[in-house]
This record gives sequence, C-alpha cells and structure tokens, in this order.
Amino acid sequence: MVRRYTPAEQSAREAHLERFLQSVEDELRELPSSRKDRRAARSRVTSAFADFAKCCLDLDGDQLDLLLHDGFSSISTQLAREARRLDPAVSAADIFQASRNAWTAVGLQSLMGLRMRLTPAIFAYSMLYPYTDNYVDDGSTSLDFKLAFSERFRRRLEGSAVAPFNEREAKIWRFIELIENQYPRDRWPLVHASLLAIHHAQEKSVRILRVDNLSAHADVLTLSFEKGGASVLADAYLAAGSLSPEEARAAFNWGVLLQLVDDLQDVQEDLHEGILTIFTESVARGSGLNQVLDDLTARTLSFGCRVMKQIDRLSPGHSAVANAVRNTDSLKQMIRMSYSLLLVWSAGESARLFSSQYISELETHSPFRFACIAANRKKLARWSGPLNRLFESFLEDEEEDETAPALVASFLLPRAAQPATRGGAFSAFERSA
Repeated sequence: MVRRYTPAEQSAREAHLERFLQSVEDELRELPSSRKDRRAARSRVTSAFADFAKCCLDLDGDQLDLLLHDGFSSISTQLAREARRLDPAVSAADIFQASRNAWTAVGLQSLMGLRMRLTPAIFAYSMLYPYTDNYVDDGSTSLDFKLAFSERFRRRLEGSAVAPFNEREAKIWRFIELIENQYPRDRWPLVHASLLAIHHAQEKSVRILRVDNLSAHADVLTLSFEKGGASVLADAYLAAGSLSPEEARAAFNWGVLLQLVDDLQDVQEDLHEGILTIFTESVARGSGLNQVLDDLTARTLSFGCRVMKQIDRLSPGHSAVANAVRNTDSLKQMIRMSYSLLLVWSAGESARLFSSQYISELETHSPFRFACIAANRKKLARWSGPLNRLFESFLEDEEEDETAPALVASFLLPRAAQPATRGGAFSAFERSA
C-alpha cells in the first residue's frame, strides 16, 4: 500500500493537479502548426507532467528519466511511427493501447537485466490485440463470422498456413510473422506456446464468464488468474525468449495482479454489461449491497504485496551496469505505486460497493481526495479527441525521439475513452456473446 496523506497534503497536491490540468488545457486550445511550435509545446507538456509527477506522485529524478527520457516515452514514439509505416490509418487510441502493453514488455526486459528496447516481437504482440479487438468489434460482421475468425486466428498461432480472409486478417497475420521471424518455432517453442495459452484462456473466459452464468459454478478466480497471468507471461517470453522458473512465476503473477486491477476499474461497466469477474460475482452474490467489495479489495492489495516481493527478487545480474540496476530499482518502485493507486482510485470511483469506513481508509492513501478525482472526470472525458490530435501533431516530426504526450494522454484519458488493456482478441465477445 502507498503512503498515507493528510488532508493538508491532499489539498496541496490537488492544487498542483489543477495547475497541471490547466497547462494541458491551454495546449489543447490551439494545436502547434510548425516544427518550432511543436518542439516548444512538447517541452511545455513534458515540463508540466514532470512537475506534476514530482509534486503529486513523489517521483524522483531517476523515475522521471525512466518515464520521459530513458525508456517508456521513446518506446511509445518508436512503436507509433513503426505502426504508421505499416498502416497509415492506425488510430491514436490503438497506438495508446499497444503502447501500454509494450511498456509492460520492456519493463520486464529491465527487470530481467536486458536493455529496454522495442523488438519486432514486442511490437507485433503489442499491435495484435488492438487489431483483433477492432476486427471482432466490427458491428457490420456477424457473431458466426467473428467466431470463425477466432478459429483461424488460433490455427495461425499454431503455425498452420492459413490464408488470410481479407486485408485486415493479412495485417494480423503479418504481426504473427514478425514474431516467427524473431523466434523461429523450432528453436523457441515456449514463446509460441505462451501465445496459444493466452488465446486459450480468452476462449474459455468467453464461454463461461457471464453474470447470468453464476448457477454454472464457474471457477471465476481460476479463469481470471489464467487469463491475466497468461497475458503477461507471453510478454515475458517475447521480451526474453526463455525464462527461469522464478521469472516465469513473477511475470504470471504480475499479469494476475494487472487483471484484478483492470477488473476493479471496470466493475460498474461489467455489471451493466453482464461480464463475470471476481468483483462482479461478489456484487451479484451480495445483492448489490455496500461493503461487498471491502474484503476482496483488501485481499487484492495483499496479493499485490506478495507479487511485489517476487518482482523485487528479480535482479538484472552481476554483469549489469550501475545505470541498469538504478533503472530497475526505480521501475520496481513505480510498479508498486501504480498498482496501489489504481486500486485505490478504482475503489473510490465505485464507492457505493464499499462500506463508508473502508472508503474513508482507502482515501487516506490517495494523493487526491476522491471528490477531486470525480470532479475532474467529466472534464477529462471531453479531452480524448484534442489529446489524440495533439499526440498526432507530435508524430509529424520524424527526427524527434520523445513523445511525452503519449504518457500524458494515457494518464489523463478516462477509463471509458481507453481500449481494454487485458481483454485481447476476445474482449468484444465477452461483451456481446
């Protein structure tokens, strides 16, 4: 759990938050039109975000460098430009979704003592799921056609020579080919087994995870763990090719934790759409009463502490340079902070499902009061289009190697404006089957 904040500390951080949001809003009023203007705007946004992260989230210099200079920001830029070279029509929202997965994969590289870089396999895996999500979410195609695609997709992941049905499938097949080129099947069987494992886990969740399926006694916990764990385990194999048992266990459990965080973030939407998770199951069995999620959220936070102990035991190795060790330590601190704050903020957003005492306790671990977060939510919802356009403008300068606005947009965009991060090729099926 993150540190506690006094009401005075929360008030001071809320003032910093308001200044940061105002600075971003100022940039969105008029997009920069020249390279000079874009460079100046990029500098202002980066500086404003750094000040916000330092003052509100207590990030230090090493952590800010890792976010804005040494790793994640440049990964986003490289991914965005490579995606545009392959498909000029790919949307900024798809790039944001792919970037979030790529950040997980390159983070695993750092945790395992490898240089953080966007490899062809990481790029391809990160792009697979925006494309497959878009494919199965197309309202103009039937459910039977989408299920047929799922079967063809599985066979292609198995290595079969499946002809693409159309241009969209040809692009998806191209991403699989990029993975095959970096990791030939005969030499890296576990890499390809990990891709099939996440596909299989998602298939099972589509068949079973519905709130109206409670009477079937589905093992929701096992299915959720399998789906989330398999997703990040695939990231780890694509990042490193081979894993030690300790690395595989830490990656799988990190994926489980991310799945649980996502499920709590989405609990109200999932309840509305009938998606079965351990959180919606608890609400359904508790007849919608408050405090039904107190114990489950507390256990999730406790599970996160155990996962962090496993991640802490991962080491970049004795041969790693001092800078790599420092980056890894900074990354571990940010992972610990991010999952804790996301859980706390997600609980605050669904306060009616918790006891007032538990919500009050959680709020002391947030740098902002929940009322402040709620007050800014509607404002941020209006920013998705302008933020996307600002991000697009920065991509126009090919020689630039930073796009801090990608990080800013991912932080600012409300949940409803962001694609699913863990659902993969089957998130649309889960919401329509």
